[in-house]
Amino acid sequence: MEFAKTLMISAAGMRAQGQRMRIVSENLANANSLPQAPGDEPYRRKLPTFKNTLDRALDIEKVTMGRVQYDRSAFGKRYDPGHPGADATGYVQLPNVNSLVEMMDMREAQRSYEANLNMITAVRQMMKRTVDILRG
Repeated sequence: MEFAKTLMISAAGMRAQGQRMRIVSENLANANSLPQAPGDEPYRRKLPTFKNTLDRALDIEKVTMGRVQYDRSAFGKRYDPGHPGADATGYVQLPNVNSLVEMMDMREAQRSYEANLNMITAVRQMMKRTVDILRG
């Protein structure tokens, strides 16, 4: 039964990190999304949150995705009076997405995903060895 709990915890971690990677990918895809009309806002960076949830059936706590929040940091500005989204002074607001930060977040999520995958692989090997011992 402990093997099953470990597998469930690791699978939940992989699911959460996969969702995190999707959010980071969306941020990266929209890093250059500019407003199309004066007064519109550019793309606002999304931030994943996590929470622990109790699985009463297995009596374990698993990580799950919480609500996706928006980064409230300031937008950048670029002088481009010919852009359709420029304000009266000729400035266009830029998304608050830093590609370097997003790539670091992506790498961290990938490593966490791989760590959970390695745990599942190790548990499966232990289960196989246990079965082999019981047969022999």
